[in-house]
Amino acid sequence: MSIIQQIRDKAAWLVFGLIALSLVGFLLMDAFVGKSRLFGGNSNTIGSVNGEKLDYVDFQKQITLREDQYKAQGYPINEMMQQNIKDGVWKEFVESTILDGIYKKIGLEVTDRELNDMLVGVNALPDIKRSFTDPKTGIFDAQAAVSTINQLRTIYKANKKTDKNYEQARRFFEEGIPQMIQARDREKYISLIANSAYIPKWMVEKTNADNSQISSISYVTEPYSTIPDSTVKISEDEISGYIDKHKEQYKQEETRSIAYVSFSAAPTSGDSAAVKQQLLSLKAEFLSSKDPATFLARNASELGYSDSYVSKSKIQVPNKDSIIALPKGTSFGPYLDASNYVIAKKIDDKLMPDSVRARHILIATVDPQSGQPVLDDSLAKKRIDSVEALIKKGERFDSLAFKLSDDFSSKIKGGDLGYFAAGTMVKEFNDFSFNGKAGDQKIVKTQFGYHLIDILDQKNFEPAYNVAYLAKKIDPSTETDQTASGLATQFAGESRNAKSFDDNLQKKRLQRLVAPDILPTDYLIQGLGTSRQLVRWLYDAEVGDVSESIAIGDRYVVAVVTEVNKEGTMTPKKARPMVEPILRNEKKSDQIIKKIGTANTLAAVASATGQPEKQADSISFSSPYIPNLGQEGKVVGYAFDKELTGKPASEPVAGNSGVFVIKVNNVSAKANYNSDISQARRNQEQMQRTILQRQAIESLKKTATIKDNRGKFF
Repeated sequence: MSIIQQIRDKAAWLVFGLIALSLVGFLLMDAFVGKSRLFGGNSNTIGSVNGEKLDYVDFQKQITLREDQYKAQGYPINEMMQQNIKDGVWKEFVESTILDGIYKKIGLEVTDRELNDMLVGVNALPDIKRSFTDPKTGIFDAQAAVSTINQLRTIYKANKKTDKNYEQARRFFEEGIPQMIQARDREKYISLIANSAYIPKWMVEKTNADNSQISSISYVTEPYSTIPDSTVKISEDEISGYIDKHKEQYKQEETRSIAYVSFSAAPTSGDSAAVKQQLLSLKAEFLSSKDPATFLARNASELGYSDSYVSKSKIQVPNKDSIIALPKGTSFGPYLDASNYVIAKKIDDKLMPDSVRARHILIATVDPQSGQPVLDDSLAKKRIDSVEALIKKGERFDSLAFKLSDDFSSKIKGGDLGYFAAGTMVKEFNDFSFNGKAGDQKIVKTQFGYHLIDILDQKNFEPAYNVAYLAKKIDPSTETDQTASGLATQFAGESRNAKSFDDNLQKKRLQRLVAPDILPTDYLIQGLGTSRQLVRWLYDAEVGDVSESIAIGDRYVVAVVTEVNKEGTMTPKKARPMVEPILRNEKKSDQIIKKIGTANTLAAVASATGQPEKQADSISFSSPYIPNLGQEGKVVGYAFDKELTGKPASEPVAGNSGVFVIKVNNVSAKANYNSDISQARRNQEQMQRTILQRQAIESLKKTATIKDNRGKFF
């Protein structure tokens, strides 16, 4: 076989495998350079990390690349997916920029020798090993890998873009190699961090000894709930003082909050009845039609006709039993299915397997990643005919698949695809696999090229049904939509500030809804759904501003800005719901302690507070939880204070639920059945490594200067 053929057979699997599997999370970071341009007089910088800028154009390139990759894998690119892609690209830019700076500081690099080992050495990356391992012997052919990579290098350096293998070579050297280096850098850095974990033996021994301790106490508690909240006032100055002492706990991102009123534009009962009547008027023609696909397309059915069979166990529609019981050529409905009215027409039924095992040899006419042509159709047909002729002469199917197939994921298995369910493959492939029988071979053309398919096995036969569905969505009528839109527009026009907004809510008896803490990059708003339009308006508005009518889903919304929170430390108003209960309990504890006064025995404390004396046994040093009391870490700490043993009572302890006075009755130790100190030490070190690995990058982010301007662009 020629070197070029080896490249076609092996290099594409190598490149795509590296990109798709081994290096997810570090896609094309080299493209993130600090370019800038201007449009409309505004900065075109999406954001920056430690001064390194991300340009809008580069950001969009990455998003487009990701979307194309997901589309190639059959994923729908909806609004949620688009937002997830944007978030992923931004996260990768942040992390790679931070880590690149760290690598330079500590001198971390991947040497040429190390890279060579990753490509063709004993420690070659898994995808490279799979690509160049003989399926019969299981031995990695390093020399074949060297030869193929050298040929790729020659093609790449020649820069001959007309060469059909140039794109594979370019991807390997411009995308694959940098990604391998970045992934190895990250792996080495995280390993350095993780391996810094060290737990001394004495610490393990002490931890074991502490955790084996148990305590028994008697106590009296006066709950905070005995003092009404209304009697304890907390000023704004007190909240500010508490925040100043605990600034790290009350940091916040930039957020804004709204109140809003919603006007429903959902379909009315009249709209629903009209759609049902429309279906009924089409029913007779639907039944008599000999071409369901054309009929459904002409009448704009929400569900097209796939002309395929679905096994009984896989049918997931309402009224399933009624539909499969129909005689051929008859219908059921209209019936409701989610937001559609549907008439189901049974076309045919037969026994079919629920899964098929097949193998194939693909001669591709297009690149599945880019969709670009790679081979002329007529030439591809001649090649697959030649392959079929070789098999008929006695050549082994699996050997030819390994040598000639362009399906790089199955060729190393001799073309074997394993068992797959109906609908997993493209229609032409699926139809032959499930309509044929075990032992059948056939050349089938699909959107990817020509396949020689060999059906190896079929199993679990059951009834399958070919059904056409005439479906119409229950949409709001123009009148319904205009009514809701008009009401929202009128309300917005009459409510141009916060006061008039609230006044009109009361006058019109409308419900005031709220959506708090909306981030500038949010697209999903609590209680409303997705609306970047509303978020963009919100971040151009001030407190008290009222929006125009905004369509969100099946409603029209008018919003008023109720709160603007700048990045940094929370304001007293913002923090009050969190801080006020803490300060209130502190004041209540002071009152309860005064009430206890000089009482120095549990009996005296019980008399002073009017609370009963109680017992708590088997309190564990390793847990802050006390049965029947809940989380009371301070009380647990006092329960193991050896200086309290034998004393009549402790000082008052301000706990989570009230003030406690305790008497330590006994502190003892339970048997420790996990006394293998060496194993315990290894377990603790492994736990510490896991924590370090998980927190390393997040900790670096906290020390970095990160500016996120995405909310201004999307």
